[in-house]
Amino acid sequence: MLSIFRRLMKNEQGATAIEYTLIASLIAVAAITAMTSVGTKVSSVLSSVSNAL
Repeated sequence: MLSIFRRLMKNEQGATAIEYTLIASLIAVAAITAMTSVGTKVSSVLSSVSNAL
């Protein structure tokens, strides 16, 4: 039982997968925030163009 625990403690593949998941989720949150901001600005510009026409 102790040898299994030692093997699990030395295994770093799970930690690497978790790190990549955290990085991907942070990138996704940043992308969603940026797209929301850009979408709001584009909507405002299109509304201005529509009103001008």
